[in-house]
Amino acid sequence: MQKEKAAKKYYTGCALCYHSCGVEVTVEDGKVVKVEGQKSHPVNKGMLCPKGETMIEHLYHPERLKYPLKKVNGEFKRISWEQAIAEIGEKFNRLKAEYGPAALAFFCGSIGVENLEMVSLSHRFKGAFGSPNFFSVESICYRMRIRARQITFGKYPVEEMDSKLYLLWGHNPDASDFPLSMAIDENMKKGAKVIVIDPRRIPLADVAEMYLTIRPGTDGALALAMMHVIINEKLYDKEFIDKWTFGFDKLVPHVQQYTPEWAEKITYIKADDIRKLARRFATTKGAAIFHGTCTQDQCANGTQNDRALSILQVLTGNINVPGGWVISPRLKLQDVSLPFPGKPLGAEEYPLFYELWGRTSPYAVMNMVPESVPSKIRAFFVAGGNPLVTMPDTNALTDAFKKLDLLIVYDQFMTETAALAHYVLPASNQLEFWGLAYNYNVCHCVPYLMLRQPVIGPYYECRSMREVYTDLAKVCGFADKFPWKEDFEVVQKELEPCSLSFDFLREHPEGAIYQEKEYTLGERSFATPSGKIEIYSQAFKDAGWEPLPVYREPDKSPQGSLWAELGAKYPLILSTGTRDFYYNGSMLHNMEHLKQRSPYPKAELGAETAIKYGVKDGDDVIVETDRGYVRMKAGVSDRIMEGVVLVPHGWPGEGNCNRLTDCNCREPIIGYPQWKGLLCSIRKA
Repeated sequence: MQKEKAAKKYYTGCALCYHSCGVEVTVEDGKVVKVEGQKSHPVNKGMLCPKGETMIEHLYHPERLKYPLKKVNGEFKRISWEQAIAEIGEKFNRLKAEYGPAALAFFCGSIGVENLEMVSLSHRFKGAFGSPNFFSVESICYRMRIRARQITFGKYPVEEMDSKLYLLWGHNPDASDFPLSMAIDENMKKGAKVIVIDPRRIPLADVAEMYLTIRPGTDGALALAMMHVIINEKLYDKEFIDKWTFGFDKLVPHVQQYTPEWAEKITYIKADDIRKLARRFATTKGAAIFHGTCTQDQCANGTQNDRALSILQVLTGNINVPGGWVISPRLKLQDVSLPFPGKPLGAEEYPLFYELWGRTSPYAVMNMVPESVPSKIRAFFVAGGNPLVTMPDTNALTDAFKKLDLLIVYDQFMTETAALAHYVLPASNQLEFWGLAYNYNVCHCVPYLMLRQPVIGPYYECRSMREVYTDLAKVCGFADKFPWKEDFEVVQKELEPCSLSFDFLREHPEGAIYQEKEYTLGERSFATPSGKIEIYSQAFKDAGWEPLPVYREPDKSPQGSLWAELGAKYPLILSTGTRDFYYNGSMLHNMEHLKQRSPYPKAELGAETAIKYGVKDGDDVIVETDRGYVRMKAGVSDRIMEGVVLVPHGWPGEGNCNRLTDCNCREPIIGYPQWKGLLCSIRKA
């Protein structure tokens, strides 16, 4: 009689996007055979999106890297880990001796942000080496929003999953935020309402109380006009403003210029609809604005947009109320990074990105890389990212990376960036090493924590981030900075200040709430210089920017400064970055299960626009800007705003939207790329 195979179930948090959904993993005879959503997890509640469902395919994919590789005469050759570490370490030391430590830069992509150990250990190695230059998705995504809310509140308030009124502003949960999509569906059955602001009629717009079509890149104008209505019609929460805010008296005269009629000419939203929207939002306690992940950030007015949306939330008193934005105590973890000398690239040019009230951040500005190679940067260590697809201006960035003395990529697959590297190091999968999975900042105020534990052994010669940096640290002369012998010891260290210990989480692998949400406000709720919510920002004024929100038109737009130069050749409005439910940025495009469901990138445009430019649904089309072109399939629909072309983010090859973008076209305060409201043309290929 054949012996029955032993099966064991493990809990972990998915690292294939930022939600860190709970997953139940079944292992038989050392092989993962099943993944399911964790029923007890408060974010995904037993469900998995298509990305999470590919976890096994991702783990055992035939294209997964197995061994260290070195480029020799233009081709990759397999080498040993000992050779790879020795040669890379020696090159690091030589680079430092000849050009100084700042010549070596580090990059972590989105998977590096979700993988706390990858990003924190990269910071640690960078600090030990002495370089200030760390680049990540923070250069294009989310950090601007965090900074704007910190400047306003002193902390980072988070929108709740359960709300009475969901204002989906450039946010499509069905494509990018399925836990929120589930929550909206559940709460609409209880009476919650939805309002959608988007140049595309997303599915939720069909059940929304209001749907407003907005010209890409003009969100700040709409927000200012809403303030005008709320203030002049006295719809604001006077008691909350009097008690908890600073600068409202300066805001009142400031917004008088921003009438709904002024905003209508800019946004293409009717003035009466702007008034209706403002009234509806202002009269709902328990309402929340849900930004798109990057929608309001990646345009000319990005930082001021984020400030304006924060102030709208404040004017209505929807701070620390159920269904609004909530400021709660943060997860306390031990920072394992090390201090570094000097300032990262972009700190002088974009000081608010780097420093606020004496508190500095370790991030450099990716838009400045092309102009800084090789004068300031001569080598890159890229971990868990694919910047030649995901970062601005692929053409300029590729040219810069070709000039590097040294490029090392640590990844699970041969990405476009890895293909250009001198050394490629095979990375462990999340199911092969210890880590932390936590929710809060981008998971709608769900303070949940669990371990990511290794459920199987290493794949061929793949190594964890700790192993790689530990071995490199020995060659570079600072082995003492990486004292941990096993991956779990790093996690133990991270959890030292936390209310949930490593031992507790091992005993409760399904995870736990690490702290209860708090709605009450007190004297220390706002860590600003005034101790209040700062509607009027002295920090902005001191940095040379308007202390109250203003509007800036996209540089490359029909109303922008470059229209006279570019408009005749590029008459359409371009917005890059639309989300695909089946992918996360440049990740997972080689998963057959997902390719069958979303096989190619689509350039979406309205039916009348398609007729005007001779394009039909399904045609191969060329979308072109002054920076380059992409080849995609046309997606023609009456659900897309006329005169607008929407293209997705993260596709490889000729479908890479960053062939269209310009690293020199930047938001002036934080240095983010202007990806919304550009100018383009479209034609049949």
